[in-house]
Amino acid sequence: MPIIESTYKPPFWAKKSFTSTVFSGLARRVKGVVQTRERIDLDDGDFIDVDWSYAENPSDRVIILLHGLEGNAQRPYITGASKLFNQNEVDACAVNFRGCSGVPNKLYRSYHSGATEDLDAVIKYVLEKNRYKEIYIKGISLGANMALKYAGERNDLPKEIKAVVAISAPCDLKGSCDALMHLKNRHYAIRFLAHLKDKLKPKLEQFPQNISLRDLNSIKSLVDFDNVYTSKAHGFKDAIDYYEKASCLQFLPNIKVPTLIINALNDSFLSAECYPVKEAKQNPNLHLEMPKYGGHVGFIDKRNVYYNERKALDFINQL
Repeated sequence: MPIIESTYKPPFWAKKSFTSTVFSGLARRVKGVVQTRERIDLDDGDFIDVDWSYAENPSDRVIILLHGLEGNAQRPYITGASKLFNQNEVDACAVNFRGCSGVPNKLYRSYHSGATEDLDAVIKYVLEKNRYKEIYIKGISLGANMALKYAGERNDLPKEIKAVVAISAPCDLKGSCDALMHLKNRHYAIRFLAHLKDKLKPKLEQFPQNISLRDLNSIKSLVDFDNVYTSKAHGFKDAIDYYEKASCLQFLPNIKVPTLIINALNDSFLSAECYPVKEAKQNPNLHLEMPKYGGHVGFIDKRNVYYNERKALDFINQL
């Protein structure tokens, strides 16, 4: 599919990547979204909490929303999308990945960029509600990689899945991790790592056979975290093995449902490999938009409705 020419024009003050990224993550507020929580019990004994918000009238369409690293279903990039879709007669199912709903999960494992088995469990749960004829998936950052991997790794997608939207997608996890560890992103990396290590600390007491205080103290970077915890807890050899197997880039050629990727060219979290131009040109189902501005999930626009949210709605309505 030809690359989409972007029409995104941010406010003058939001053109810098840092400004749009930080404002969107820390300052944006979305009001008026009423969420109802449900718990999905998983086959391995763990659980996932999902937060529903509904259209004013009964709908047979639903969007499944996937948050980013150390996010949750209350982040403004999730509630903003929920609000817009609800206002346009689409229910929203906002997923909290394992351990991200404010309640620790039960197992040593948690979530990661390629954990599509959990997304599959959510989709099956949603379908069991038995009234949705159309399901859309929208992932943000880590959730974007998961959504794209899910769409491309299997040939048995439920027929109800009509579209996928991926925002600020780290299509190549190794490249994205390298980008995050650049000096210019040090403040982001430190913040992410602190959250991840804090969440890992309770598992020292729960699972002393899996991790020790010495292991925890050896974690000095995001790569260390993936070497010590993410890879070992989820069946990978090491961080590199995890990055290689969980990256969605290799699965993009096999995507068979309409899919939109929006990655800003000034997104400091993404490497050159995270802009799948070749894959988009060769796959008619893949639509790639690369706005000049937007930072990481920072597509600030008018009336507190973000550009990527409006584009996602337009994309599914044009199907």
